[in-house]
Amino acid sequence: MMSKHTIEEILAPKPEVKPRIYAYSINDVAHKGLLKVGQTTRDVKQRVAEQVKTAAIKNVKIELDELAVRDDGTVFSDHQVRVALVAKGFENTELEWMRCTVADVQTVLTELRTGKQLSGTHHETFPLRWEQAEAVNKTHAYFHSLWREDMHAVPRFLWNAKMRFGKTFTTYQLAKKLGAKRVLVVTFKPAVEDAWQTDLENHTDFEGWQYLSRSSGKNPTQIDKKKPVVYFGSFQDLLGRDLFGNIKANNEWLHAVNWDLVVFDEYHFGAWRQGAKELFEGEEEGIIRVETLLDDTKKFRERVADLQEPLEKESNFLPITSKAYLYLSGTPFRALASGEFIEEQIFNWTYTDEQRAKEQFAQNHPGDRNPYGALPQLRLLTYQMPDELLAVASAGEFDEFDLNAFFAATGTGTSAEFKNKDDVQKWLDIIRGAYAPQMLENLKTGTRPPFPYSDIRLRPYLQHSFWFLPNVASCHAMANLLAEKHNTFWHEYRVVVAAGTSAGMGLDALIPVRKAIGNGFDTKTITLSCGKLTTGVTVSQWSSILMLRNLKSPETYFQAAFRVQSPWSIKNPNGDNPNEEEILKPICFVFDFAPTRALRQLSEYGISLSPSEPNPENAVRDLVSFLPVLAYDGANMTQIDAGGILDIAMAGTSATLLARKWQSALLVNVDNDTLRRILENPEALAAVESIEGWRALGDNIIETIINKSEKVKELKGKAKAGSLTATEKKELTEEEKEYKSKRKLLQEKLIKFATRIPAFMYLTDFRENNLQDVITKIEPELFRIVTGLTVKDFNLLVSLRVFNTEQMNQAVFAFRRYEDASLRYTGIESHEGLTHYGLWNTVIARESPEDYTP
Repeated sequence: MMSKHTIEEILAPKPEVKPRIYAYSINDVAHKGLLKVGQTTRDVKQRVAEQVKTAAIKNVKIELDELAVRDDGTVFSDHQVRVALVAKGFENTELEWMRCTVADVQTVLTELRTGKQLSGTHHETFPLRWEQAEAVNKTHAYFHSLWREDMHAVPRFLWNAKMRFGKTFTTYQLAKKLGAKRVLVVTFKPAVEDAWQTDLENHTDFEGWQYLSRSSGKNPTQIDKKKPVVYFGSFQDLLGRDLFGNIKANNEWLHAVNWDLVVFDEYHFGAWRQGAKELFEGEEEGIIRVETLLDDTKKFRERVADLQEPLEKESNFLPITSKAYLYLSGTPFRALASGEFIEEQIFNWTYTDEQRAKEQFAQNHPGDRNPYGALPQLRLLTYQMPDELLAVASAGEFDEFDLNAFFAATGTGTSAEFKNKDDVQKWLDIIRGAYAPQMLENLKTGTRPPFPYSDIRLRPYLQHSFWFLPNVASCHAMANLLAEKHNTFWHEYRVVVAAGTSAGMGLDALIPVRKAIGNGFDTKTITLSCGKLTTGVTVSQWSSILMLRNLKSPETYFQAAFRVQSPWSIKNPNGDNPNEEEILKPICFVFDFAPTRALRQLSEYGISLSPSEPNPENAVRDLVSFLPVLAYDGANMTQIDAGGILDIAMAGTSATLLARKWQSALLVNVDNDTLRRILENPEALAAVESIEGWRALGDNIIETIINKSEKVKELKGKAKAGSLTATEKKELTEEEKEYKSKRKLLQEKLIKFATRIPAFMYLTDFRENNLQDVITKIEPELFRIVTGLTVKDFNLLVSLRVFNTEQMNQAVFAFRRYEDASLRYTGIESHEGLTHYGLWNTVIARESPEDYTP
């Protein structure tokens, strides 16, 4: 376990580095017409002096000293400069010496800066990291285990891997190990094409492989059929039809190929179901839809029930054939919770895994280049706003600061304005340390809290930042406010509004950001967005994100946060040590101004990362050991541990919200596989039929749901083949509507049973035993009276996975912690001498009040 960070470590200084290419000449016969071309991140004169002093050389002249940075901010090396010179016909006489002129070097530098890439050179030689090799081996073994049982089986596998895992390179290595000659990559985010092409064309392992896409300009019918080929296509394009409903002519060849491996990149769970349109929504609309869904219990239940519908075969929604399917996702929670993929079909690589690997490599290989070294560690800083701002926009039972209300705005473009403009201006003054009442308070206390744009340690990380706002109007309003004449502090930052239709879709919205940032060393920028650029893009220079909107989904929150976790480094900075790496961004920051909501997101994210960990506090502790949290309470900035995070998160939770955990659709499983297990077990069927209100659902409801869903599946197959009669079309609509309605009614009855469990918790006085033991061994009769089920029947349903025990552990944990904290607040100790909490099927240690130090 990683040791606790100090505040100074959390606010670590940002390195000041500028990568440079230099060239010098030596005025003697041996070096006539030659230039030494090298690189450094230090002062060029000092670097050259070190070299020539060692060799006792005189008559040295530095001929060139320029930034080694492209227009998009990426760095190039002296090696690339020399390769480009050789490609032009200039001689590399030895090591770093070139027979050329200064003008020749300057020409190559201009080509490299303006984006002229060395495509198809296959010069990279790096190997798989251990976790990448593990993903390849586990997937390969799973595929072959199914093929051994049935040579016609079509296996499916999920890589739940966060950004920077190296999914493209690792996928190609899997394809190579499988002996795949025809690989189709289907993406829901076409912006990721560059990585797929670069990895294939630049690595020596894929010499001879061919890359195709709509933008590659190559005719797929003219490729060498003996060599492996990768085709990259978008989900939207491949599913697109012409005016007559036929497959697009340019895609017909794809459907005639028998693919060896089909890869779904940036995959969202249930992508081809009824909700597939969310894939084609803009990032802004998609986030609004997800947040609205999480706020509506009825819609959320319906969504979970929809996701538990039988999964269509891939060939049903995308008319292609393949020997195997690989799914790549960085936002796994619902996919993992729903059971579409079982444990043997999943490889996990999370933020915690990554940071632990980074720490362990440094310990085990001191002095070696750390392959994870450039992946910055996140720090979360939360700030309690002054009372006068809290009063402007606080809502709910606990008067939580409502960021959406605070940053609400009206109008568009230059006419957009905040509803609370004067208060937003005060907030701007606060974050740069210029708010008069706060400055006076600081003088009285003798402390100066680290606000983002005022603290000397933080400001370098805000040179290029991302501000995540509620909507398009607030983005434009913020740009207008920052540009006002009196806000001179903000005028040194170039503000880019990446919001609304005027900003463009996908990669188009990234172009102005790249242009504003430039090389990233001599510029300052603020990118304003309410959803665009929060997925599938990499901007190395972004080092901080300001969360200025309410988010209920941990996936959305951390997907946005990970935008600033992209690496920014220079390998071999001085051109003389390939194992050296200059890290330009060792850490990165998330700044949040609604502390309770932020810590709730963090706790839910930590728990979701470790679904098999029975103790939620351990899961959060594991995360915050690699994601330190500082909280400003209006007077002091302190570091918070896992227990403190959960206490604060629970403090912003009411009994009503806790009760909603026991009304969650995630507590029960109503997919066809679970229903079949019930149907095939007479005792289980009798048990569910004894649940209150079950008879009202009608006779044989489980059998009806399964049969009707199979019938609908059959009719949909005929519909896609174009052979559905008018009568069958009507039947399809009616059957689908009926069985979906019945599945949701069944789900509601099971949830209603789950809601009885909190009542049992109130009535039982056993706190140190896990709830399952209390039910089965200590108070079974009380449980039967309260819930209507016998212990035997309940155990049977749990064993058949009708109830989700991981979700129940979390719900019991929240109940115990909230109950204890609420009573302690009133001066009552719920159970004297209590040392442990019993959760659902595990027991955890309980901290005493004096153990907690804020």
